[in-house]
Amino acid sequence: MATQNGNGDAYWAANLRLVAFCLVIWFAVSFLMGILLRPMLMGIHVGGLDLGMWMAQQGSIYVFVILIFFYAVRMNALDRKFDVHED
Repeated sequence: MATQNGNGDAYWAANLRLVAFCLVIWFAVSFLMGILLRPMLMGIHVGGLDLGMWMAQQGSIYVFVILIFFYAVRMNALDRKFDVHED
């Protein structure tokens, strides 16, 4: 475990930075682009819809799935770096 190696604080700090990064992306895509910035994105068309509507309906789902895979890959790398990975 990370606490046995003395790196527990560094491991959790890195973990929290990763979670915060993912949450900022999630907020920007879902709330900002899909709701607040939608009027400004109306002139850009994607798949027959304006970009704000597309991000609210389809694009945010794609970004969320990508975030899940990104988080899994980065957490595996952090686990290996701090030697807390499963064998």
